[in-house]
Amino acid sequence: MSLTHAASRSITRSVTLLALGAALAGCAGGEAVRQTGPAGPSLYWPMTAAGAQLDLATARDMIGAYRRNKGLPPLALDPGLQRLAETESAAMAAADRPSQADIVKTVAARMGFPDPKANLSAGYHTLAEAFSGWRDSPAHNAVLLAPDATRMGIATAYAPGSKYKVYWTLLVSK
Repeated sequence: MSLTHAASRSITRSVTLLALGAALAGCAGGEAVRQTGPAGPSLYWPMTAAGAQLDLATARDMIGAYRRNKGLPPLALDPGLQRLAETESAAMAAADRPSQADIVKTVAARMGFPDPKANLSAGYHTLAEAFSGWRDSPAHNAVLLAPDATRMGIATAYAPGSKYKVYWTLLVSK
């Protein structure tokens, strides 16, 4: 083996090891991001763990696709409705009981959201379960399909000591 061939093999080996190291570091970085949810589609990520985070884009897209199939426009995520949904989910988890939708709708209206509607739920562990439950309930489905709605906020809160484990809030408004 010539010195140039040995040097070439050494360089190739070094590049391969660097690439492998970078790939492993990328995997580790992916794992750090995935601590909020396991592998697989985010609509099946369990929200039954501290630090679990709902994939807002997937929630928006799922609800938007459902609305499109019914001839309605999709909804945009609204920062104000999102903050209110997060606050409401946290309040329900802290109280360990679902709130009354009328109270939340009144708060949203006072904040300037016209004709707000709300789905407040407990016990669904994944976005897929919550969406399915809402779709199958006439009152909750009416919120999903509110014809004049253009904006939304959706949130969960984990309550480890609760029989429900997860509280959900979906708010929609014009």
